[in-house]
Amino acid sequence: MDLALQGSLLDLAEEMTLQDLSTGLRRNALSPGAWVDVRPGWLAAGDELFATLVRTVPWHAERRTMYDSVVDVPRLTKFYAAGEPLPHPVLEQARDALSAHYREELGEPFVTAGMCLYRDGRDSVAWHGDRIGRSKDRDTMVAILSLGSARTLALRPRDGGQIPGSHLKSLRLPLAHGDLVVMGGSCQRTWDHAIPKTAEPVGPRISVQFRVAGVR
Repeated sequence: MDLALQGSLLDLAEEMTLQDLSTGLRRNALSPGAWVDVRPGWLAAGDELFATLVRTVPWHAERRTMYDSVVDVPRLTKFYAAGEPLPHPVLEQARDALSAHYREELGEPFVTAGMCLYRDGRDSVAWHGDRIGRSKDRDTMVAILSLGSARTLALRPRDGGQIPGSHLKSLRLPLAHGDLVVMGGSCQRTWDHAIPKTAEPVGPRISVQFRVAGVR
């Protein structure tokens, strides 16, 4: 697959490195019990990781029924179950670092890794929450490492409604190469998130979503 990434002129690190999660992490309160953490530039010098994932991950094109037609899902995907080797050692380091940092709040480790490849601005993911499994009625966390071209992660109250006690109607987080975002608390139950399509000329992006067991 020929999806080249233009290297960032701002990423001056020479060696691929995960930064300390105890610094640079900021928490955004969405509504009572729901929050989003953002750590810009968590992974430094990630160009080699991006290129490896594009080349070696067995990306899958899904199809789904919409109304009376079967259409292509506008992105490529791959899911790594618990115990399945990840395609690069730094992803295992990232999963372990997240498990260690959030141990007290989460109470269990991150064990799975879902991946999405957005080939250009036409690829997207519609409004949804990760509510398959235990996250349907229990708090959880979903941690996303963003690689490649910058895209916007949009959040809004579930089904576009209003949540009592929240002053936010929506939130837009521009995620750049190496950024980390963690959605926690009741976020998956009470908020939806999406990667909207864009007409801007953007290159490819990969998101790596770390989750706990029994959550999709």
